[in-house]
Amino acid sequence: MKETKFAAYLGIDWADRKHDFAIYDVASGKTRRDSVVQTPEAMQSWLGGLAQSYAGELIAVALEQTRGPLFSALMMRENLVLFPINPAALSSFRDALYPSHAKDDPVDADLLMRLIRDHGDRMRPWKPDSVATRTLRRLGEDRRHLVEARTALTNQLTASLKESFPQALQWAGGLQTRQACDFLEAWPTFADLQKASKSQLIKFYREHRHSLRWAEERVAEVRAAAPATQDQALIEVGSFLVESVVGRLRALNVSIASYDARIAELFAAHADAPIFASLPNAGAALAPRLLAAFGDDRERFASAQDVAEFSGIAPLQRRSGGTKTIHMRIACPKFIRQTFHEYARLSIGVSSWAKAFHDEQRSRKKGRHAILRELAYRWIRILFRCWKDSVSYDEAFYLEQLLRRGSPYARQAA
Repeated sequence: MKETKFAAYLGIDWADRKHDFAIYDVASGKTRRDSVVQTPEAMQSWLGGLAQSYAGELIAVALEQTRGPLFSALMMRENLVLFPINPAALSSFRDALYPSHAKDDPVDADLLMRLIRDHGDRMRPWKPDSVATRTLRRLGEDRRHLVEARTALTNQLTASLKESFPQALQWAGGLQTRQACDFLEAWPTFADLQKASKSQLIKFYREHRHSLRWAEERVAEVRAAAPATQDQALIEVGSFLVESVVGRLRALNVSIASYDARIAELFAAHADAPIFASLPNAGAALAPRLLAAFGDDRERFASAQDVAEFSGIAPLQRRSGGTKTIHMRIACPKFIRQTFHEYARLSIGVSSWAKAFHDEQRSRKKGRHAILRELAYRWIRILFRCWKDSVSYDEAFYLEQLLRRGSPYARQAA
């Protein structure tokens, strides 16, 4: 940033329908303020005008987002250097200048411009990852939303079945599975299931790859069971909910499988895939998410501490006088923090040193999530080194290094 010469500094406060902006021209020292409508035609016309006015010269652009229609339009212009500003940073800057907490879009655009113009030497420009990495990142996030939607549906269905048909929770299997959808579609109520013949039930379970003995045991349970309720209102409402939810669960399962296939295809073709595929128990879901969290730009993070702070895994320290407090970071990409947190949990079952660390921390009566954050912090240091050097993770080699340094976790693991 210090070595880059900008012809103008542009601050944009985005909105759904129009964007207010303030642009400072370095040559004239003047600031122009205006707005642009959020339509593809208006945006391209405005950006074309900027390119003509500053032909061959760079413009520093400050805005409060890293995705969306505005960001997508700006990132395609080679003469624009984007600086995403954390909304919390802009809010603090606004409150410092306007203690009344007044807020206005044109004012925010002006503040963004002044932030990048006056304090740009402390900021890092946005550098796009490859198309494959950006696609992996968005697919991973969208897949997670689909999984959460499926979980919400299965929770709703579980609550209903507990009232009207609780035995289905055992006989149907996991509610997110195809078997459960087939079971509830065929027999949405206890009365419907009682009408099924023994051969029908055995055929159903055999088609879903259960042994004959297992199927006969389930049939015996069905024949000996009694209804949980005789309340026709509960039974009818439960039947309607089953009919409504099962179709959506099937559609979500198909969509998630489609996402999984595309993510696996992109991940397998990525140059950094061997690094993240080597992680114990990362699996088909978390390995691509970890790759996307680090990205392609090896200069993006100067140290593992940068990754830990960016992701929100590293705690935040506040010190005033003789008081020092430790807080969890709130302003961070939640999906990336969740990715590292989930991987730390899964690594305990297969990584000997991770399990030793977890068990030792539990013996100190630490909370589970605090332990997982500390473990994630250690994994980030390992991952950062592997990513920076483009080498795969080697559990045996890492244990040797821990033993050489006298780590108690390595001795416990051994």
